[in-house]
Amino acid sequence: MSLRLFLATLQFMTRIPVPARWTQGLAMDHYERGIVGFPLIGLIVGAIGGLVFTLLAPWCGLPLAALGYVLALALVTGAFHLDGLADTCDGVFSARSREKMLEIMRDSRLGTNGGLALVFIVLAKVLIVSELALRGLPMLATLTAAGITSRAVLALLMYRQRYAREGSGLGNIYIGKISGTQMLITLAGGAILVAVLGQGKALFALGCTVIVVLLLRTYLNRRLGGQTGDTLGAAVEVAELMFLIALL
Repeated sequence: MSLRLFLATLQFMTRIPVPARWTQGLAMDHYERGIVGFPLIGLIVGAIGGLVFTLLAPWCGLPLAALGYVLALALVTGAFHLDGLADTCDGVFSARSREKMLEIMRDSRLGTNGGLALVFIVLAKVLIVSELALRGLPMLATLTAAGITSRAVLALLMYRQRYAREGSGLGNIYIGKISGTQMLITLAGGAILVAVLGQGKALFALGCTVIVVLLLRTYLNRRLGGQTGDTLGAAVEVAELMFLIALL
């Protein structure tokens, strides 16, 4: 993967400023090759969140530091994945037809199910991150590993998956477009980084996360007939939470 492609992927996945001249001329249909860089994107985002937690914890206590971590992730990503989680929950829990679910997910308004999902994910992360810190885990490494895992496992929702919507969308850049080799490289790269940061226990948490994401993939395929950009965003949030829970 070229540096230009990695920077374009970083720009696509985060709000980290990248000068336009560094990514100029790269066609969107080449972006799927950037999937192998997702673990590195997760490393950068997770490290930023972990650093915020580490700096805040001695000054304002663990719960507020954990909240700072969650807010830092939202700012760095532009709440991209949280928006996907809310839209996905609004759609799949609406008890409507597949077509209506997809229409609801495209609606920019926040529904009750999406609101509850956002409240739950924020509270759950704050509580779990605080508990992990109380148990003496190295939080910078742990939260960085969570960022890596949640991006690496996205390959499972892209490989040999159907794009659920008619027409194009942001998720269509990757869904059904990546190869088996790209998926394996992405997962292996994520596993190596996680092993370096957290060793055996972190690899166990990664394995648990893979299982949950595969179950989520099956559920979404049955409900929606495939994946969308929103379901990818939801998967990032679910995977990050599952990784942290598995460490408890």
